[in-house]
Amino acid sequence: PRFPAMASDCGDRHATLQRCLGVLRDARNDSEQFAALLLVTKAVRAGEVDAKTRRQIFDAIGFTFPTRLLTSRQPPAGCPPHTFRALGLTLLACFCTDPELAGHSQILNKIPTFNDILLSPCDPDSTSMIDDVYQCLSAVLATARGPRELVTKGTVSALCQAFLNGGHSSDRALTLLVGLLAIAEAKCWQRDAPHLLAVLSKLSSDFLKAEDMTKFELCEVLPHFIPLSPPLTENSQGSECLHRLYIGLGDILGSKLSQSQRDPALKLAAGLVQACAAEWIPAGSAGSKFLALLVNLACVEVRLTLEEPDAVEVEGKKEVVTACYVLMEMGIQECLREENPLLEDVQKMQLMRIMEEAFGAVIFYLREVKQEELQDPFIFASVRILGAWMAEETSSLKQEICDLLPFLVDYARKLFKEGSPAVNLPQAELVSTEGSALPRDALRFLLPGFCHLTAEDRPRHILISNGAPALLYEYFLQQWKVLTSKSTSPAPLTSTEMSLQTICGIFLNLVVTAPDLVRQDKTFSSLMDVLLESLPLLLPQEHHLVLAANVATLGLMTARILMESAALQETQSVKEFFGAAIRFLSQAHRAQADPSSDGLAVAVSPSYVSSWDDIHELWFLGMQALAGCVPLFPWLPHAALQARWLEGLSQLLSRVAPASVDFELITAFQGVLVELVRASEQCRDVILSHHGMEWANLYGMAALEQCLAEQ
Repeated sequence: PRFPAMASDCGDRHATLQRCLGVLRDARNDSEQFAALLLVTKAVRAGEVDAKTRRQIFDAIGFTFPTRLLTSRQPPAGCPPHTFRALGLTLLACFCTDPELAGHSQILNKIPTFNDILLSPCDPDSTSMIDDVYQCLSAVLATARGPRELVTKGTVSALCQAFLNGGHSSDRALTLLVGLLAIAEAKCWQRDAPHLLAVLSKLSSDFLKAEDMTKFELCEVLPHFIPLSPPLTENSQGSECLHRLYIGLGDILGSKLSQSQRDPALKLAAGLVQACAAEWIPAGSAGSKFLALLVNLACVEVRLTLEEPDAVEVEGKKEVVTACYVLMEMGIQECLREENPLLEDVQKMQLMRIMEEAFGAVIFYLREVKQEELQDPFIFASVRILGAWMAEETSSLKQEICDLLPFLVDYARKLFKEGSPAVNLPQAELVSTEGSALPRDALRFLLPGFCHLTAEDRPRHILISNGAPALLYEYFLQQWKVLTSKSTSPAPLTSTEMSLQTICGIFLNLVVTAPDLVRQDKTFSSLMDVLLESLPLLLPQEHHLVLAANVATLGLMTARILMESAALQETQSVKEFFGAAIRFLSQAHRAQADPSSDGLAVAVSPSYVSSWDDIHELWFLGMQALAGCVPLFPWLPHAALQARWLEGLSQLLSRVAPASVDFELITAFQGVLVELVRASEQCRDVILSHHGMEWANLYGMAALEQCLAEQ
């Protein structure tokens, strides 16, 4: 006979298999090929095929024969209906153990067939088909093109339904979903949100009901099914899932736990915070106690881990502490929240003290970091959370933070030089393999803290002596390039624009408190060049008004100190900058109807209203700075005349009710007008020709009246 039974001896089995492969290659008809194939698939199922033999099987039959088997509807006499299909799947599962074949288009185009088989009724005879399909899908997921193909060809919904149906090996469906979500979460939720939500609903119900180790096992799985977008709070089913998770976590965290039980619960809570901030925690006494407990446990975990030299190196511990950082950041935000706070004042004070101790541990840990450890994503996560604390809490741990500043500046410089990051990472990111592959921008998270610190003598001196101004200038340049490379259409405030605003604030502190540094350090003349070019580009775009206000004010303040530098000679770019600065200052107010009377009142211009809370202090400082610049730049009065500011301001003050103009605004206007009148006869004449003496007297501008009266 050409097809002996598969021998029991290993060597004989191999020889028989080789003979069958020969028959497969030389078969004269389908029945011969089928008989040989039965023996080959028997060997494959028994796991007796090595990589070399697997390749020989593929070379003998290719994809054509398994494809025919999958589509054949006529089984051999006396065989179950799915016989051919089962054989074809066994062969494909065998081929898929070769990564090169698993990513082949002939496998990828069979994904819809795999999906159909998963969703078909499964009798006891067809369980091997289900196992083969899972093997194929697992192999496809591990290839470069696989995840995208699985998502676009409907595998997510098939896996969700297979899991919910609870059939044979449905746990493998859940494992595959976890793998797919880890690689392509956004695309999965975009295409299959209802199915994924149904899975989350089942998992959260199981989590709530479980009273054994299943509860802790689900803590590991659930974070994969909590999307960053769309928010779960947007629909009732998502909100129900969140409530079940809240209650389930409350049960866990309120109990006495071992380390291995507490860690997954903290990671699940951190995943919920990343996705929904504190919105999943209900208001009221129970919610506030839960939130305080969560932050408290996170702080304890951070201290226990970071204060012990070797504890942080335990496998998986950095991931847990990083999750605790997310919970601590939520704690900072909730302690500062004034509108509808979840926490009571007493709880806030207690948590701030507890967090202060935890941040002391973070600082202690960072002081011990060695040079060769700087690439560790956990160091980045630790610097990032410390930056969040420094941004909000300026009075505590001041000595410790000052001692750490040289490390923070050096670390930020190292990452900036190595990565030149132009990527906006999510604000609340857990350190993950995905995140750590992107450029890590430590400076972005340190800027708000640096802005507070440059207002104080000692930390400012440390920052300056460690080269912070030069680093901040380079970072400003790089972020400016990122901003200007994007579309000019209005968009939500990006971290890039926020960073640029904060850097302006830092430099403004330095200009005000360290004028000698500004004169001596070439960084500031280089910065002045950039500011001269930036403002005329920013000002016409209303959605960049806050950044324009920062650039205008910083430029004017710096110009007062650097008036003799080459950058500020009477060039076209200098004139354009001052022209833009005058437009920014002059267009901030207008007359409008006063509801309380029949007359007009002074008001903030409509295009400034939405930003006025953010820029009004900058506007007043800019007015002072412009007044200081007028005597230093002889051509400035002409720029004011060209902008017709004096005519516009005269008309404004003549038309509105004096009671509607507050004293601070009158002082700001008078400061600039006095300097313009002193510097230019033409400015004096324009103001006088527009009834300047009358309205100067009306508003109590005595200094302006005196200047106008002088010949």
